Amino acid sequence: MEWIDIGANLTHHTFKKDLHGVLERAHEASVVQMFITGTDERESIKAQALASQHPGTLYSTAGFHPHMASQFSSESESVLRELAAQPEVVAIGETGLDFYRNHSPPEVQQRVFERHLELAAELKLPVFLHQRDAHKRFVEIVRAYRDELVDGVAHCFTEGPEEARDYLELGLHIGVTGWICDERRGQSLRRAVAEIPRQSLMVETDCPYLLPRDVDPQQAGLPVKNRRNEPSLLPHIGRAVAHYSGRDVEELALTSAQVARRFFRVD
Repeated sequence: MEWIDIGANLTHHTFKKDLHGVLERAHEASVVQMFITGTDERESIKAQALASQHPGTLYSTAGFHPHMASQFSSESESVLRELAAQPEVVAIGETGLDFYRNHSPPEVQQRVFERHLELAAELKLPVFLHQRDAHKRFVEIVRAYRDELVDGVAHCFTEGPEEARDYLELGLHIGVTGWICDERRGQSLRRAVAEIPRQSLMVETDCPYLLPRDVDPQQAGLPVKNRRNEPSLLPHIGRAVAHYSGRDVEELALTSAQVARRFFRVD
């Protein structure tokens, strides 16, 4: 089986000292490609630079997470355009709405989100989407731009069947993380994955965040001291997704990888 991790924050500071080991463990776990998430100007630049050092294995996105929307400017947009011209950069984002913490004011988040969607439509790139506690407004904005967008994925989806149906109605893909491994918070997601069609489902770690709750780092051969998630755990997440969606794990690995390559337009 070969797996593709569509959301890995490999430029995060926790990977600084042992990134080589992280990539080696991913390779040993048959995680053959990873997509590095760009979350602001600096991280998007770093993501592209890192991806360029591992052609065919690492790719990246370029955008501003809603937490960072207040930092977005016309100069930032110029940087995103320059990055998007590079072969490693395959999507615009992370972008969206996060009304859970409102690190950037909601009105700023919405304006910057719309500008990202306009940019993605202009450049004919898919969008890598984030939503938390903003489902209704998020759907309204995406719907207004959907006909202009080539594609989009609701990354790190944690909600239930109703929200999944809303995204699927918009023709979005859905990315599922190790949230599904949490018996406390993941029940709605466990019900939702059974309703996500094969052609719409991708898997991701969102590392270093969201270490699956049912993973013992020591048994998984990971550095124990920081309880950091990493791409080598994607097969564990994939097995959980297969179980709760009633699918064969080998078939899930194959189809989710095919969907990811088609979505990001890579070989």
